[in-house]
Amino acid sequence: MSTGPIRLTPGAHTALRPATAARITDGFWAARRATNADVSIPQGPARLEAAGNLDNLRAAADGKGSFTGDFPFQDSDVHKWLEAASWQLADRSDDPELAAHVDELTALLAAAQDTDGYLQTYYQVARPDRRWQELGWGHELYCAGHLIQAAVAHHRATGRRELLDVAERFADHIDSVLGPGKRIDGVCGHPEIETALVELYRETGERRWLELAGHFVDRRGHGLLDADVNPHLGRAYWQDHIPVREATTVSGHAVRQLYLLAGVADLAAETGDRELYAVAERLWDVMVATKTYLTGGVGARHEGESFGEPYELPPDRAYAETCAAIASIQWSWRMALLTGDAKYSDLVEHTLYNGFLAGVGLDGDSWLYVNPLQVREEYEGAYEPDKAARRTPWFRCACCPPNVMRLLASLPHYMASGDAEGLQLHQYATGVYEAGGGRVRVETGYPWDGRIVVTVEEAPDADWTLSLRIPSWCTDFTATAPDGEAPAETLPGWLRVRRRWSPGDTFTLGLEPDARLTRPDPYVDAVRGCVAIERGPLVHCLEGVDQPPGIRFEDLTLPYGSHLSVRYDPELLGGIGVVTADGLRRGGGDAVPLTAVPYYAWANRQEGPMRVWIPEG
Repeated sequence: MSTGPIRLTPGAHTALRPATAARITDGFWAARRATNADVSIPQGPARLEAAGNLDNLRAAADGKGSFTGDFPFQDSDVHKWLEAASWQLADRSDDPELAAHVDELTALLAAAQDTDGYLQTYYQVARPDRRWQELGWGHELYCAGHLIQAAVAHHRATGRRELLDVAERFADHIDSVLGPGKRIDGVCGHPEIETALVELYRETGERRWLELAGHFVDRRGHGLLDADVNPHLGRAYWQDHIPVREATTVSGHAVRQLYLLAGVADLAAETGDRELYAVAERLWDVMVATKTYLTGGVGARHEGESFGEPYELPPDRAYAETCAAIASIQWSWRMALLTGDAKYSDLVEHTLYNGFLAGVGLDGDSWLYVNPLQVREEYEGAYEPDKAARRTPWFRCACCPPNVMRLLASLPHYMASGDAEGLQLHQYATGVYEAGGGRVRVETGYPWDGRIVVTVEEAPDADWTLSLRIPSWCTDFTATAPDGEAPAETLPGWLRVRRRWSPGDTFTLGLEPDARLTRPDPYVDAVRGCVAIERGPLVHCLEGVDQPPGIRFEDLTLPYGSHLSVRYDPELLGGIGVVTADGLRRGGGDAVPLTAVPYYAWANRQEGPMRVWIPEG
């Protein structure tokens, strides 16, 4: 993959720049991406056809038929799938069936677009009289944002302009209606357009897209959506309760909040706006300290799919929408590039392996919308059946599956970066990464094995810095430079090796992903007195199917100072590291062997209880 979702302009005000080329070739993430490419993405067109999304586009194109679906934003699922397919074409340009589907949907979107550039089938087919009048719920700008991101991906992957032309025509229309000083002073109920417009600016060089993105960010928090507010949700749901520059915490609908903050980080990067930079740093720190689950998931409340109060993190009622984990990764990666601080890539890693990856089944064909950290034996489901803590083949509101597809398809983009000094490895996956004037090959069995071997394939004929992130979970590591010496320079979160490199030079980093017990923040009332099992970047959980029969799942506890043992089982759940411990049965005190599997792999065998936080006794 020669590029990805972020392509900074030459004048961007960032500490780091994304890798210019990146390929994941083997190992853990290669296997997950292969399932995405072979199973998840190919199912997209059939799922969209069955759900009526494509019929809506045909109805807009030929003026015949009615609108299908429960939501006005059905088009966004098509756009996200097109983005995923486009990034996949960057890896598999010789896939004729995938290319044909992309071409077919691109042509369908072009046919459905109105002559003035407008394109959203709900307001073309069902309610043309309400166009741009329902900004809170209508998602017109949200759909436009996903269309723009799909078009940028398609252009970068193929060099073709057909979809980009559609997106630019729609952006022109939006600017003519909602731009600064135009006839409608409004913002979208679901942020997304902001980060998409910045990327359209990066792709086309047209500065008015950057200015339009800034306009939408600065118009938030001025009560523009009051007419659409549902009183029991409040204006925070739409991120319209306080101006962005004055915000002190993350709140409201989690996905909306984090998509908006990704756009804020993009604007700070391209404009050098230090106030936006400071806002993004401040809100990220608050989110991580007080409103993020151990898995990296965010969004404590089913009502409003929203953040709760500080430290309101109930494990059994966690919403932790898969899309919110994706939004967190997108925002944190932008912050890593903006600042160069390793803490942002720490959260990317933790969320990737846990809160995000749990959202898609190991089969690539089953999904979770919500990602709780506990399911009780007596679990009866959720208010909305397709958002229960059980895997399902699709959703009535199908935002999560194509969102997962597009992140996995573009995942190499999140692995490495470069600057004037050299190359930085943020995530560890076997592959080849080019940045900062050099190219390296990485070989590793991560996350099961902490040994990471980096071979320099190309480097300048001068001193050049190879930087490797030391994960926050790692308390000890070994490092060996090509001359056999241990490098001396360590900075917070980074090991930096500066020297004159020759092709073939090898650097080895040894991390120790030992199993450990993690205790919660004492302010989180819901899990006080519990512990969680982690190993390296992986959160583990107990599933009922793995525990001894005849014992009530809720009676299982871990005694103080429990010893944890680790074994790799190549036959279980696609090959996983299993952690075992000697537990106790509550009340009787009987010894009970406990088995914990990685959280990302839960709910792939049979329905039953699960928990991350285990009572300690």
